[in-house]
Amino acid sequence: MSDPRLDTLRLWLTKDLGMSIQKLEPASADASFRRYFRAWNVAGETFVVMDAPPDKEDLSAYLRVSGLLEQCAVHVPHVHAHDLPRGLALLEDLGSRHMLTALGEGDDASSLYADALDALAGLQLAGDAASRQLPPYDRAVLLREMQLLPDWYCDRHLAIELDAGQMQVLQHTFEWLAGEALAQPQVFVHRDYHSRNLMVTSRRSPGVIDFQDALRGPVGYDLASILKDCYVDWPRARVVAWVENYRERLRKGGAAGQAISGTSAGQFLRWFDLIGLQRHIKVLGIFARLFWRDGKSGYLADLPRTLQYVREVAALYPELADFRRVVEECLTPGLAAANERAVAKRA
Repeated sequence: MSDPRLDTLRLWLTKDLGMSIQKLEPASADASFRRYFRAWNVAGETFVVMDAPPDKEDLSAYLRVSGLLEQCAVHVPHVHAHDLPRGLALLEDLGSRHMLTALGEGDDASSLYADALDALAGLQLAGDAASRQLPPYDRAVLLREMQLLPDWYCDRHLAIELDAGQMQVLQHTFEWLAGEALAQPQVFVHRDYHSRNLMVTSRRSPGVIDFQDALRGPVGYDLASILKDCYVDWPRARVVAWVENYRERLRKGGAAGQAISGTSAGQFLRWFDLIGLQRHIKVLGIFARLFWRDGKSGYLADLPRTLQYVREVAALYPELADFRRVVEECLTPGLAAANERAVAKRA
């Protein structure tokens, strides 16, 4: 089949950049319209080429955030060249082994998480000025994200219609969670800081990818993304220990860290849990949308884990008692059957 975008990419590499490409093959794809290819030159060096169709993806956002993260000493793929009108970028190759793969292959989890959390703390401690150049993670964004739950997870995936009372509980909960998020110290937020976006590299590990949607937002957000990962889970006790150690890492980071670490370990853990709940409410909707709108079925298997995170936090905080009832009565019972229907539809 013809692939005009791939033809354009080849011409850009060879004609515009003057590279002698020996081999070009798919490297990865993600939940967006971006594609990545690995290119080998005659010297055997490898690069990653991003294909971001301009009518669907904003390459300028990627380039802007990449520069900000490099200023904060975060190991992101260095941009060797780019063509903004055509949506192409030539990037440093961080390899193909991400943190989730390493965990699955038995690498030491403590070491992998230590590297990931150290990199995140470094960003939060050094990134205040950079974060002020990002759009805010404001109430409108927070609420729009959570609305994906009733629209895509409930209506489309579970095929249920919530009654007026249940919808009122959801909307009240969303407003409350948005307020709790905005009350947290605001920092540089990657927005998808998890095991599939952290590459295990030989130097300065991890390499950080998929950061183009960064915003200035709640201090607990990226911490919840990595420690309550939608693709791998850990016992609550271990997660809490990681959170407490992370807070101590911030507190030892001088005035910048003390300003964002909260007044107590309990407050910091609450921030972590509640913004994690906001994220997982959103992700339930996103994973359902990826199947029903975009035809990507790989995320269905991660819905039960994501729902379990929602159930866990809803049970921990008395303010969420009404929300918990909706979760247990409406969001939980039909998931297995909905996944089966979806898989059957795809077959």
